[in-house]
Formats: sequence, C-alpha cells, structure tokens
Amino acid sequence: MGRVSTRAQDLQETRVVVVGGGPGGYEAALVARRWGADVTVVERQGLGGAAVLTDVVPSKTLIATSEWMTRFERGGELGIRPAEDGMPIASESAAAVRVDLGVVNTRVLALAAAQSADIRARLEREGVRVIVGSGRLDGPQRVLVEEAGGGAQSLDADVILLATGAAPRVLPAAQPDGERILTWTQLYALTALPERLIVVGSGVTGAEFAGAYNALGADVVLVSSRDRVLPGEDPEAAGVIEEVFRARGMTVMAHSRAVSAVRTETGVEVTLADGRVVSGSHVLLAVGSVPNTAGLGLEEAGVRLSPSGHVEVDRVSRTSARGVYAAGDCTGVLALASVAAMQGRIAMAHALGDAVIPLDPKAVAATIFTTPEIATVGYDEDELKAIGTAYLVKTLPLRGNPRAKMLGLRYGFVKLYAHSVTGVLLGGVVVAHRASELIFPITLAFSQRLTADQVAESFTVYPSLSGTVAEVARMLHRHQG
Repeated sequence: MGRVSTRAQDLQETRVVVVGGGPGGYEAALVARRWGADVTVVERQGLGGAAVLTDVVPSKTLIATSEWMTRFERGGELGIRPAEDGMPIASESAAAVRVDLGVVNTRVLALAAAQSADIRARLEREGVRVIVGSGRLDGPQRVLVEEAGGGAQSLDADVILLATGAAPRVLPAAQPDGERILTWTQLYALTALPERLIVVGSGVTGAEFAGAYNALGADVVLVSSRDRVLPGEDPEAAGVIEEVFRARGMTVMAHSRAVSAVRTETGVEVTLADGRVVSGSHVLLAVGSVPNTAGLGLEEAGVRLSPSGHVEVDRVSRTSARGVYAAGDCTGVLALASVAAMQGRIAMAHALGDAVIPLDPKAVAATIFTTPEIATVGYDEDELKAIGTAYLVKTLPLRGNPRAKMLGLRYGFVKLYAHSVTGVLLGGVVVAHRASELIFPITLAFSQRLTADQVAESFTVYPSLSGTVAEVARMLHRHQG
C-alpha cells in the first residue's frame, strides 16, 4: 500500500488533458484521477459524448421499447388475449397496442440526459475538472480550448488523450434536414411514427433502426448496396435477421445503392444507382461515419492520421506523437463504446506507468441489437481458414431449447469454433433473444483459453438459453482412439 501511495503522490504533478468526454475520455479520466494525476476533460456536447447523448444509449433505449411490440406479437400463441371479448386474434397486437413516438423519444432523451448528468457528477466527485468547450492541439503538450461561454484558455499537459469520436457520414446528394432526411442523431426529434421509413444502409446501424421501427409499426424499406443485410457479419446470422425482417413485412432491397434523397411535397424520394426511385415519408441515412479529427491541429502536432482521417494508434493507444494517446471512434479500431472505454483505460495505465495488457480486438464481444440479437467473439470461419488453423465448428438451433419454447422464440442458434487438436475455443456466434448476455460465457472461455470440454463440463441452469451453449460445447468433444 505504501508503494502505491508514494506513486500516487509522485503523479500528482502529472497534468492530463482529455479532449472528448465519451466512454474513452471519461474512463481514462477516472483512471488518471485514481492515480492522483491532475485531470481536465474538455467536452463540447455533454459528458458521455455521442455514445450517451445521440448514439448507444438513445438507440438501445428505443430498441428496448420496440421489443415490447414484438412480445405482443407472440401473445396469441402464449394464450394472452385482449381484455375485450370477441376481438379477432389476428389483429390483437395492432388493436391492443399503439406507439406514441413523442412519448417514446421524450423518455429516450431524458434517459440520455440523466446518464450524462450522472457521468459529470461522478467525474466532479472524483476531482476531475470539466470544461464545456472545444479543444485543439497546439503542439503535443498543449490544448487550446474555446469555451462554450465564449472564453478561451490554454492547458499545458504532460499527457493528452484524444477521444473526439465520429459523426454520421452523409451522401453529397442527400443532405440531412432534420425533418424528413435524417441521420441517426436526428431521429429522436420525431413526434410521430413515420408512415414509410426508407433506411439507406444495411450495416449494423441500418439494421438496428430498420428492425426497431418495423417493430414499432412503421412500414420500412431497407436499401442495401450489398447482396444481403449485415454484409460484414456471419452469413448464417445475417440470414436469420433478413428472414425475420421479411417475415415481419419489411421490404429489403438488395444490390440497391442509393445516390440521392430529396424532399417532396408529401415526403421523400430516394434515387438508386440504376434509376429506380423509392418513395417514403422519411429517410434515414445509415451509411457509416467519419472521424471527428479535422481542424484539431493533430498533424501539426505530429499525430499521424490514416487516409480515412482516423488517428493511428498502437495496441496501447499511443499515437505517433510522444505523450499523445487516442481512444474510441476517432481511432477506427472498433466502433464500440466498450472498446473506447478499454482503449481509454489502457492509455492512462500505459501513460502513468501501470501494468497494461494491450488491446486484443479478437477478445472483444460485439452485439447487434436487432430482434433477435447477434453476438460474436473471437475468430470467424473465414479468418480461421485464412490463417490455416485446424478447427471444428458446430451449430445448434435454439428451437429445440426448452426455455426458448417456453418464451415462444423461433429464431436463433449457437455456433462455436474450437481447435481440432487442443479443443481450445476459438470463437462463437449467438443469434438469440438477449444474445448480448449469452455471449459472455463464450467470451470468458475465449479470453481464458478454455477448451470446449471445460465449457461442456460446467453446469448450466435447466431450463435456460445458456444450456444450448454447453450443448454445442459437448458436440465439439472428440473421442480419442
């Protein structure tokens, strides 16, 4: 304890400036304060950044609301009827439940604001100085701040962490207006459900919002430039989601690249590369993001950027400039709040001389919050083939799981990869209700290099969805001899 205390005292004169108060920024600030450093966070939008205010927290709150609508769809087969006698079973979900999007979005934004306030209170309670404003580098050891109130100041720093995030990418011929042509940050201003929502982009963001608004009751058209939704994900998993989308009445347009979107008197028109025009009431642009790195004096300070404008970092979050680190979406490593937070913690641990384990992207568990969810960790099959690893793969549908039957769940599966000689788990895919929770035992097994047999020999609750994880692990057991 004495050694830690002495070290903390030594670090009291270390000046840390964090530019950006999202997950990477505020987690880094907390680590630095824990070691006694003098810490300042500069944030222009609000603590928590886009992740809390316009991205992760709002979108997942909206999706959680939409899940209640999908539960009502199962009411008939589970024996749940409307209170009114004589109501036709086929129309009960539509007749019994309506979505007030104004109320939904008011709650979404209130939760985001409350989370942001909690983060600020925590930072201030820990002794972190918070400045509302925009920061830019003036060399590798100074941050110039333009305060929101109109003032300006210069902050000298021994360590700088850049956590400036990213912003929605837009098409040159589809400029958002916040009313009919929208980015995902603007959706929460809607007070009524779109009559026909055109979602341009079938990646993670597009698929999540398309599924959510479809469940809420909107007519949704998903425009994909690729041959399927979620082109970067496990093909079987993406296939399940596309099947669910179509079964719920969504129009999915494959090989359809949007080139423009314009307002009409009654809505919007989206023109595709082949000349077709898709009409709707609103359009959501979900075509990726661009890093918030322009105009921050980064290259002048010796911080190297990639051709895409992302800050180049190593596995401990160092940039090319001495004493300057970066975390989160501005680095382009993995656009996940959990990764941003880990990068921030790693950066401060390294900068302040603590023991550090470099970031391993393969150990990151990622989830797509569609219904059902898709969760993955470790290597996928293409990667295992590319590196020449000998592997076994087993898949088991969830429809045979007793808990899934009780819950009325029809779609989903568990897939595991294991080394064919050692049995060590190499990766996994879960498509299921709450796959974001079910992936954890697989993540733990992967990170700790457990074998399929070790997973199989661990007890699971009966009945439970996690029982299928153990069952697939048992399927990977190889008899010797």
